[in-house]
Parts: sequence; structure tokens; C-alpha cells
Amino acid sequence: MTESPSVVVGMSGGVDSSVAAALLIEQGYRVTGMMLRLWSQPGMEESNRCCTPDSMAQARRVAAILGIPFFAVDVQEKFRTSVVQTFIDGYAQGMTPNPCLVCNRQIRWGHMLDQALAMGADYLATGHYARVERSEDGSSRLMRAADPGKDQSYVLSVLTQAQLRHTVLPIGHLPKSEVRELARKFSLPVAERADSQDLCFLAGGDYRQFLTGYAGLKETPGRIVNRNGETLGEHQGLPAYTIGQRKGLQIAASEPYYVLDKDVATNTLIIGFKHELGRSTLKAANVNWISGSPTALNLRVQVKIRYRAELHWGILNATRDGGASVEFDEPLRDITPGQQAVFYDGEYVLGGGIIQP
Repeated sequence: MTESPSVVVGMSGGVDSSVAAALLIEQGYRVTGMMLRLWSQPGMEESNRCCTPDSMAQARRVAAILGIPFFAVDVQEKFRTSVVQTFIDGYAQGMTPNPCLVCNRQIRWGHMLDQALAMGADYLATGHYARVERSEDGSSRLMRAADPGKDQSYVLSVLTQAQLRHTVLPIGHLPKSEVRELARKFSLPVAERADSQDLCFLAGGDYRQFLTGYAGLKETPGRIVNRNGETLGEHQGLPAYTIGQRKGLQIAASEPYYVLDKDVATNTLIIGFKHELGRSTLKAANVNWISGSPTALNLRVQVKIRYRAELHWGILNATRDGGASVEFDEPLRDITPGQQAVFYDGEYVLGGGIIQP
């Protein structure tokens, strides 16, 4: 008799990963729960957004109800050096990074997947809202979630064929309302638990305070100028600003000013009016192509330029340096260096890369 496949479920103590585990048991998998203990700001561990004692307790309780083994794995130091430090370094270089992308690539589908495979598991599963389609030739395709309002394929655009081959996403075909209903059906105590947020390692979620307080990035004042180089005021440190930002500039004018650009070399903040804001093209570096190879040539696609952004139409081309370029149908206001541009062909994720200045 063939033994049923085994899967390690990344559990967070939330409703999505809990229901993912319950569904896999129902489908006949041999399930093990695993929770990663991530790094958080020293002295504020109980007020961060992930891996609190309560979250750990909830995950253990769900595992006990489901009757599955549960392990907690300490990856605090690896998380700090790979995810948190990359976040700090990005801001120091004038970028606006998304640490969830690094976490998924290096921690969840890096360290946790390695742990799962070392335990003899066939798959790693999470509660992400996205789908994986497997082809007869053994290749995998990443797809958007059935619930567009919860789609998380953007943050999974960093996954490779080798990682997708061992990935199961049990709730990607479900709307959030049905996931909560399933939690009630399975009598899980997390059915009404609030959704977790991004930037899980920030206590209170104030990234500016974190950068200047814990990380020690200097709030070095500098000039605020317009496109003509005319000085309009003084900023209190470039890490406090992002492209497209309107609030906090505190410069009187007949219409609101927006952040157009940041010049790290001269510590200058460049601002302008709304009609000056926007670009029709972007370049992305270090592109991860889901298929494993760059095939895009004058391909009409939809693009997300940040996690919560709308999809925008443009023409995609792979470049010889391992990157990609996009020419949009119309200018976009907030193309931000450091964010991920993710390319979609209908429901399918083609890949994504880091937006360059």
C-alpha cells in the first residue's frame, strides 16, 4: 500500500494557516505543523506583529485539536541578518524595500522548506492566498488567488521551480469568508482572529522610528528642492520619505507638493506638483522568472508595482543583464525604487524583480 504524501504546514496561529492544515488532513496528507520563531525588536517582543507568545500558544492549540505534531523552529538570527538587515540597508541606500519578499525567499521557502525536506516531508504548505498549477512535464506555474481581494501571489513571485515543486497552497481557491466558515466547521479557536499585517518585526509598525531608533540610521537634514534645483526647505532625513508621498513636507504652496525623487549622494529630497509625478517606464533588476528562464519579448502584460497596487498594462521585455523593462500604457505616480515589480499574464505570474532608480 502506497503511503500518503507528507506535508509540513507553516503555522502562525492565524486562521489561514490553521484551515490550511485542517484541509490537508481532510485530503489525506500526513501533516506536521511548524512555526518559525522570528526576530523582533529587543525588549518589545510581545508587542510585535508575529510570533508573540499568544500566537505560539494558538498554533500549538490548533495542532493539538487537529491531532498533529507541532514544532517551533528558532530562526531569529537568520531572520535578523537576512531580512531585517536587508530592510535597513535598503533604506540607507534611498530605496523602499519589501522585507516580505526576502523572508519568503530565504526564510519560509529557504530555511523552513529545507527543514521540511530534511524531516522527510514531500511538501511545504502555507496559508497564502495563491495557487500552484502543475503540468505533465513536471513544471509548476504560480497563479493569482481566486479571491482577488486577498491575492498574495505578489509576495510569492520570488519562488523558483525547485521551491514550487514542493509547495502546496490549500486555500488559494477559496474566498476569505469561506476560510473563516471552515475554521468554524473544524471547531478551531482562531476562526475570528484578526488578520496579521506586513512588517511583522516592527513593534507598533512605525518603520521610521525603527530605522532611526533601533537601526541607528542618522536623521541627517538636507535640502528640499524642486526639479529646477531651487531650494524650498529642509528635510529631516531621507529614510522618512518615499516616492509619491504628500504628507509631512510642510511647505506652503498653492497646491500640494509630492516627493518625486531622492538623491542619496547629495542628501537631497526632490519634490514637485502632482502633474510632475509619474513615470511611463521602469527597469527591474534580479528578475526571478517563474518558468526558470527569461522568455518575455514585447509581451503585453499586467504589472503590480507594489503589494497593494492595482494592475497596470504595459509591454514587458527581458534584458541581457538579468533584469527586465516595462513601458506602461500611461504614467504611474508611485513607481518606487526598492519595491518589487511583478508581471502577470492573465492569472499567471511570470516573475518579478526589484525596481531600480
